[in-house]
Amino acid sequence: MSESVIFRSPWPELSWPDCSIPEAILGEARSRGSKAAVIESESGRVMTYEVLGDTVDRLAASLARQGFGPGQVLAIALPNSIDFILAYYGALRAGGIVTTMNPLYTPREMTHQLHDSGARFLVTLPEPAVAAGSEVERVFVPGGNFEELLTSTEPPPSLQIDPKEVALLPYSSGTTGYPKGVMLTHSNAVANVWQIYSIGEFSSDDVAVNYVPFYHVGAMNCILNPMLGVGATIVTMKRFDLETWLALNERYRATYLLTPPPVVLAVSKYPHWERYQLGNLSKAMSGAAPLGAEVQRAFDERTGLMMRQLWGMTETSAPITMTPNDPARRKLGGSGQLLPSIEARVIDISSGRDLGPNERGELWVRGPNVMKGYWKNPNATAACLHQDGWLRTGDIGYFDNEGCVFLVDRLKEFIKYNALQVAPAELEEILQVHPAVLEAAVIGIPDEEAGEIPKAFVVLREGAYIDAVALMAFVAERVAPYKKVRALEFVTEIPKSPTGKILRRLLIERERARAAAAEL
Repeated sequence: MSESVIFRSPWPELSWPDCSIPEAILGEARSRGSKAAVIESESGRVMTYEVLGDTVDRLAASLARQGFGPGQVLAIALPNSIDFILAYYGALRAGGIVTTMNPLYTPREMTHQLHDSGARFLVTLPEPAVAAGSEVERVFVPGGNFEELLTSTEPPPSLQIDPKEVALLPYSSGTTGYPKGVMLTHSNAVANVWQIYSIGEFSSDDVAVNYVPFYHVGAMNCILNPMLGVGATIVTMKRFDLETWLALNERYRATYLLTPPPVVLAVSKYPHWERYQLGNLSKAMSGAAPLGAEVQRAFDERTGLMMRQLWGMTETSAPITMTPNDPARRKLGGSGQLLPSIEARVIDISSGRDLGPNERGELWVRGPNVMKGYWKNPNATAACLHQDGWLRTGDIGYFDNEGCVFLVDRLKEFIKYNALQVAPAELEEILQVHPAVLEAAVIGIPDEEAGEIPKAFVVLREGAYIDAVALMAFVAERVAPYKKVRALEFVTEIPKSPTGKILRRLLIERERARAAAAEL
């Protein structure tokens, strides 16, 4: 067996507070007084740091009075808003676990996560409250009975929360299959925030207009927790619109941009950037998927900013690597360097041996931000998380001689549509429910705007007929909008292994060959 080749961070070893997320992030909230913590762009509602700290305590007291406490799960299915933030920190302050969901989930999707997580309470909008309310003990709706939770005059629960206990339960597809609950402890999340702080990413003067959904771990631990922890200001957006986003950046004198590659591309092609007074912007970061060097360069030239990249995943609380805000250390096409106290290995897919610099293989990582495991799923945990702490990321890449990571491919079967994960198995199951369908396989294919889109390959039953548009509409009725099948091809056979597993890799290679041939 070959000796391990371990890549390490260029920054010093990390120390972080040994406490809960609310203590670490909101511990100094009251001392910041009337400074704006969160501003809702749609309503103009402002919550100061002092009010945020007080209201979180009141909500925690109300939840405790309802019998909610340590080890219990509260689900949040809300768009970006002050109410999301209050529910998030309030549940954690009460000692509970937070699981987050896309508020656009269909009842079937929401029911699956509520049932799997064992959520006791749900905070959501009126429509999903009606559709999924029977799955939990109580549903709280902002603008309705949720407001009652914010009026408690009792003290918050007196708890000694163990930082090693599970705090967050976002759902991820991992390397394959249906979404699974990712167990992130208080310590995982706090360590990751302090890893971000250690490279000087945020200050109390920062302002970010954020449309990336807080239910996604990327916004949760790259915007929400670190910005509030340092005393910065977050302006929330519920829905993305490029011109509205730019206008809000101008209005609130934003200093920081965090955005996925499709928006980086849109900005680089946007002809009216100069219409906006954006001179306060000084930092720009992209994540969720690798950003090509040409797009990165085009963004720089269009905006005058330096677009940097990070690499992360739900299973690591958020970022694993980041590019510092230093032109001398930014490499086009690279995703930055390992954050403090994170180690990495590059493993040859065929032989399992360790690889060195500039050799491509599967990236494994280890550090204090790596998840505890998958919720109630020891088999899935064992498949990707080794006993010695190494997490198989499923991403293919390499480290150059200076320790910058470059992502070139991935083993994972899930699809990233606008940075949101889509599980092929879920779409395949829905397709195969249709009476005209015999078999189906789904893969992600490249898309300039969305990064990837789901494409289905379908074998029809003998004598059956349905056109592609109707079949895609059948799926669209049963999933959230971002999960829709956006391309469909009828085939005579789905490639499978001897055990019956769909060989999606062969379909991906076929699509790449077609694309290459079309360019000739």
